[in-house]
Amino acid sequence: MSIEVPVPELGDTLAHYPWGFLVTVRDDGRAQSVGVPTMWADGVLHAEVGHSTAANMCARPNVTLAFPGTSGEVYSLIVDGDATVSGNACVITPTRAVLHRAALGRT
Repeated sequence: MSIEVPVPELGDTLAHYPWGFLVTVRDDGRAQSVGVPTMWADGVLHAEVGHSTAANMCARPNVTLAFPGTSGEVYSLIVDGDATVSGNACVITPTRAVLHRAALGRT
């Protein structure tokens, strides 16, 4: 089950998700995921990343952040966005966000 989160309301929702998995794409086309703490300010997400993740974002700035829920019953937050990088600092401008709950135990 998914619930759309309007981007202007994303800051309030993110208050419950202090960190997430940042998903970028490597040169070989494979996904690279790293756990990063994030900060919401002025309508964008801020995070510190390593060299490989920064290089991936420079080459392919469309990224996804997955903020896990604390259990299968709690919604996870998934945010798509466009990234810019300066050194190890990245800024992600959200383009879409959804709250998603796993369909555990359902067949």
